[in-house]
Amino acid sequence: MELNERSNKILQELVVNPKITSTTLEKKYDLTRRQLGYSFNKINNWLVSHNLPEIERTRQGQFIIDRSIFVRVNGEHKPSVETIVLSERQRVHLIILMLICREELSLNHFTFELDFSKNTILNDLKEAQSFLDPYEITIKYSRKTGYMLEGKEFQIRRVLIKVTYELLMHTGASKVKELSLLSSEQLTRFRQQIEKLEEKLNIQFTDEKIEMMPYILALILRRVERGYVISNFPLKHEDVSSTKEYQVMGEIFASMDIPEEERLFMTLHLLTTNVYRSEELADIESMSDLIPIIEHMLQLFERSACIYFQDREQLVDKLFQHIRPAYYRIKYGLTETQVIQSSIADELKEIHHLVKRSIAPLEGFIGREIPDNEVAYLTMLIGGWMTRQGESIEKKVKAIVVCPQGVSVSRLLFNQLTELFPEFVFLDSLSKREYMEYELDYDFVFSTIPLESDEDERVIVCQAFLNRDDRLRLRKQVMMEVQGYILNDIHVDHLMDIIRNHTTIHNEKALVEELNSYIHRDGESSIKQSLERRALHLDQLIPLNHITVKDSVGSWEEAIQIASEPLVTRGYVEQRYVDTMVHQMERDPYIIIAPHFAIPHAAPEDGVIKAGMSLLKVEQGVSFNEDETVHVIAVIAAEDKKKHMHGLMQLMNLAGSELDRTKLIQADEAEEIHELIQTYSTE
Repeated sequence: MELNERSNKILQELVVNPKITSTTLEKKYDLTRRQLGYSFNKINNWLVSHNLPEIERTRQGQFIIDRSIFVRVNGEHKPSVETIVLSERQRVHLIILMLICREELSLNHFTFELDFSKNTILNDLKEAQSFLDPYEITIKYSRKTGYMLEGKEFQIRRVLIKVTYELLMHTGASKVKELSLLSSEQLTRFRQQIEKLEEKLNIQFTDEKIEMMPYILALILRRVERGYVISNFPLKHEDVSSTKEYQVMGEIFASMDIPEEERLFMTLHLLTTNVYRSEELADIESMSDLIPIIEHMLQLFERSACIYFQDREQLVDKLFQHIRPAYYRIKYGLTETQVIQSSIADELKEIHHLVKRSIAPLEGFIGREIPDNEVAYLTMLIGGWMTRQGESIEKKVKAIVVCPQGVSVSRLLFNQLTELFPEFVFLDSLSKREYMEYELDYDFVFSTIPLESDEDERVIVCQAFLNRDDRLRLRKQVMMEVQGYILNDIHVDHLMDIIRNHTTIHNEKALVEELNSYIHRDGESSIKQSLERRALHLDQLIPLNHITVKDSVGSWEEAIQIASEPLVTRGYVEQRYVDTMVHQMERDPYIIIAPHFAIPHAAPEDGVIKAGMSLLKVEQGVSFNEDETVHVIAVIAAEDKKKHMHGLMQLMNLAGSELDRTKLIQADEAEEIHELIQTYSTE
């Protein structure tokens, strides 16, 4: 959208003279209050459309304008802080900054420095306390010491980094210097130290960080000088002290008497800082395990997005340079210092979604869930790389799967469809309720139930368990929708007429034979061949020596260990696969696919050597949770998410039959169970 002439004039006036009032604007431009209000709404809509914060109006008719608006409207020209009316958010951040870096503060100090009334400042102090509550920091007041902060020093440092970043971005350096009592000489000295760090580490920090770091280091050292030192440092010493940054930090600040834990903290801050350029992957030896994690993450993304990354090594290097500092930010709770726009551009939404589905290896490596803003950075990096190589998710057929039968069955159908349509991007497996609220764009819905939808023609109803004929029929149906034809509708005679019109045919008979052979082949022969090649039956996956019968077990964890023992001892899986299943059980309560019947499993990369299954029957059952008792535990080891699929469908059919499931639960011998398995292995 574009601003009309009147709204544009008012916006220009506001950025030139932000202290102007509504009344003055009305008089200057001969406007009624309603006309000004209309233009003001237009201006705010325009700001929001350009990812800028709205302009606020106070009851007194003054305007609160974010610094980013001045930069956008006036280019590099920024107004002096004195001409800006501070917003509540800015005042809260400035109050906290003063509490961190100054002492013996009274209410008068805040009212004088911020130029607001005592009542306003008292309210701002309450808001500041709300801001500090998540960090377990309290604002205390006494007549002797004035206002001050109480809390763990590590948490206060987190707040210091957060508010300094926010203020430098949205309020300006001059106000930060003024209220923190930092001189230009101090900041220049620290800037020179940081440039030495860059030189020794052979890196270049981003412009944003090079501006911010002198303030952070100066304020940290001031707190250290005043006796506010970190104790009980919440990180592994060797995690930081083994890095090249730790060594260089010691060399740069060798002349200063800095406690060890403070040197560790300053190194940690350095490690969390993004770099613009690196001549070599900084200290790659200390994080060498991260490279295969990134490669695994990219493989998962490629599989989901149906693409293949070019210049893969360069992309891995680029991601390493970002993820290495992100590792420390996420692991030690410092990620909030990275502030980005909360919304991802529309063209990146699908990529963002697929990135979130691909980061499990990275989360496992760090040991923490990755915050959304860090995922957003990865999305922009990967999205940019795709644009560079001409890839686009928009051009691909996108599909979702709707299945109300629980996570395990949904996952099974999702995997079957992913294999059946390798050229499609499958975005999600959803419940019916999730589907009704789904926001991403898609071309097809594969559902196990009829759906009431405004776009019924995009809904394809299919079975949860697809046999070979179901798959062939479904693929023909869908590809007819996508392509508008099937190969058997193409006539060789018509093709030959077209070819004769545009070229010389040297051997017409041979060409006709080849075209006939190609067009009238089984249109789905490649699918048939792949199905037959990997069609392991249930009795092949669960032979007699993979079945265990027990009267009772001590716990659910013990049950998984016993059930998995045949797979471990016979070389189907590593022990770590079993450990992963036990751990994942807490996150996936939907491994129960039928009453008293569970199928614990993990990913192929968690330690599968070859495809197989094993089964444990517990006479007395084992408690899975307060509501569920399990008698049958079938452990699934999927080598590649394909070979076991046919046998898994047979197992699902067995679990879905109440009669045969009861027979299995009541069986006393492994031989009885195996005979029942064999009856399902011919389907």
